[in-house]
Amino acid sequence: MFPKYPVPQTEPPRSPKETLPTMYDLPSENLEEPGLPDEFHGLQPQLLSYTFRPSNYSASQIFTGSDMNLYYDSRHPLWYKRPDWFGVVGVSRLYDEVDMRLSYVVWQEAVNPFVIVELLSPGTEKEDLGENDGEQLQSASEQIAGNGNINHEQTQEKPLRKWQVYEQVLRIPYYVVFSRYTNRLRAFKLNGARYEELELSDSRLWMPEIDLGLGLWQGDYLGVDRLWLRWYDGDGNWILIPEERAEQAQERAEQAQERAEQERQRAETAETRLESLMQRLRESGINPDRFLNR
Repeated sequence: MFPKYPVPQTEPPRSPKETLPTMYDLPSENLEEPGLPDEFHGLQPQLLSYTFRPSNYSASQIFTGSDMNLYYDSRHPLWYKRPDWFGVVGVSRLYDEVDMRLSYVVWQEAVNPFVIVELLSPGTEKEDLGENDGEQLQSASEQIAGNGNINHEQTQEKPLRKWQVYEQVLRIPYYVVFSRYTNRLRAFKLNGARYEELELSDSRLWMPEIDLGLGLWQGDYLGVDRLWLRWYDGDGNWILIPEERAEQAQERAEQAQERAEQERQRAETAETRLESLMQRLRESGINPDRFLNR
């Protein structure tokens, strides 16, 4: 466990990496929480991670997490949320460029998630949409300090609701919710201090900041044919998963081999025709070698 908190400061001040708990110090899971509610909550985040490929960031500067503790408040280091899926850009794929993460600790990473996706279920829908406790949401909104941050001392030291954390603490630019029961996709974009719901065209959401879009794709993923959330590129093409990339590479290799075979056959045909022509010329008393410099 991490040292007694807070760690005394010195002059000059010590680095937050020395004074604040890291992912190694904080719990990576809560044994009292129930497991994933269904198979969809396992498959859908996997598809999102496979296809989250912003063209303006290298793979080494992209991190995605699913059902992972997201620690958001350095003054309350045990407070966390557990998004179904989130994507971060501009951060090392590995923690300190060395290790896989046990959790995501924002005061250590220094980069907040760019987009969060919650998969609605009957038991979590109100919480995910900020409707679970309207009074608390309104109260917290009124407590935003001049710099746009929550005044935690006035929240009676209670963990904030998920919506409040995403909107007012972490200030996630895009918050997306999807229900597999209704196949409804909703998206919210941070505008100033509040989320505003976006009007989606054809259930697609373009995020120009990362040159990537998120939409609903009808298709078979790991044997399940249904509507899935999936990322697409600037041309409107769905980003391929590894298996699809392998199949595409195989198809290209086979097509290249087929074209090479066709070229070989055309060359053989041309050679056969030339030899036939030369033979007819010889039979007519004409030496074709004189014209071919042989």
